[in-house]
Parts: sequence; structure tokens; C-alpha cells
Amino acid sequence: AAAGLSYVGGYVLNTYRSYGSFLQDKYALLPAIIILCVAAAMFAIGLLGCWAACRESRVGLGLFLAIIVIIFIAEVSAFVLAFVYREKVKTDVQGTMQSVFEKYDGKNPESAVVDYLQEQLHCCGVKNYSDWTATPWFNSTGNSSVPLSCCRQDAKNCTGRLAQPQEL
Repeated sequence: AAAGLSYVGGYVLNTYRSYGSFLQDKYALLPAIIILCVAAAMFAIGLLGCWAACRESRVGLGLFLAIIVIIFIAEVSAFVLAFVYREKVKTDVQGTMQSVFEKYDGKNPESAVVDYLQEQLHCCGVKNYSDWTATPWFNSTGNSSVPLSCCRQDAKNCTGRLAQPQEL
């Protein structure tokens, strides 16, 4: 269980590095940090439980049970925090994404993050491809197209033109 929780917590933190510029609220990672701490504690407590069971110690097993109950409470807390912050994170991400999209020029590091995000999540814009029409980049190009990172992977010869939305 500790290894599984470590994997989940580590995966969330690793994913955060890829999308970190879209999250302004650093407390959005609090559930992942709690899960990692619980995983480390579970490993140590698992060793304590094994030792207490081998020695048939009533005090050790009672302590093990109390600690397992505390861990369960911490896991429930992490779930509740994740559920409560869900809408706040969504609002923060959409606001930050809008500002990053406005800075898109196809050359700066934020542009690379936008392209990476759209390619990995198979999406285009904050809500859909029409979000690009309000950006300075779209207006400066004058060719009514979105970045090529909006193109579907199975679309051949995609130019990003809005006249062909089936390719986006």
C-alpha cells in the first residue's frame, strides 16, 4: 500500500512539473504531499506491525492499530481537500491558461508549454479552438489558424486553419 501511495503521490508531483506554469495556487499539491507523507509513515508502521505480530506483543499491536486509524483519517483528509479544492484549481487553471495563451508567440518558453499541453492532452485552447481567436498571436498572423499543436494526431497535412475544424 505504501508503494502504491508513493507512486500516486510521485506521479502527481511529477505531472505538476509539466503543468506548473498553469497553477498559481501552490496548495493544489497539498493532497499529493499528504499522500507521500502517509506512504512514508505506512512503510515504517508496516515494519512496526510485522515486528509486533512476530513478537505477539499486545502493546505493539494496539499501537499499530491506533496508527492505522490515524493514517486512515489522513487519507480521508487528503480526499476531502482534493474534492474541496477541485473547483478552485479549475478556476485558477483556466485564468492562468488564458493569460499564458495571450502571451503565446510560438517562440517563448510559455509557448512551448502551451504546445506541450495541447499535444499531451489532445486539446486546443482553454475550452475549445475558438479561444485562439481572441489572442494577439491569432490576430498578428492574419491567416485564421491556430498553432499546429492543435492538430489531431491522425490528421494529415493539417495547417491549423479554422476553415477545417475537423482536423483540430
